[in-house]
Amino acid sequence: MKFPSLPRVPWLPRVPWLPPLGGSLSTSLQRAAATVTAVLIGGTTTVFACPMCFGADDSPLIDGAKLGVLVMVAITLAVQGAFVAFSLYLRRRAKRIADLDLDTEWAELQRPSRTS
Repeated sequence: MKFPSLPRVPWLPRVPWLPPLGGSLSTSLQRAAATVTAVLIGGTTTVFACPMCFGADDSPLIDGAKLGVLVMVAITLAVQGAFVAFSLYLRRRAKRIADLDLDTEWAELQRPSRTS
């Protein structure tokens, strides 16, 4: 089966597992099947696993990963805490300014009128 030929768009990336615009679908499927077969025959789980993923519990990589996770959680909580603290600061400040404005307006209303 031949695909219709379209003009090549320079910014469009070429996807290796899809057939080219002028090629056949069977060659692409053969290439994909050969790749899958090679990975299934030649690749075992021990080849792809690093010591941290493979299960070395006493490795310093595990300790470093745990410490890294704790540091990232601490930074996230610190940023969220700062955001909450800033929001509470703005809330208290707005309330204080509103109370001052109310006191000023009330004091102006309590003054005797000068027109009489």
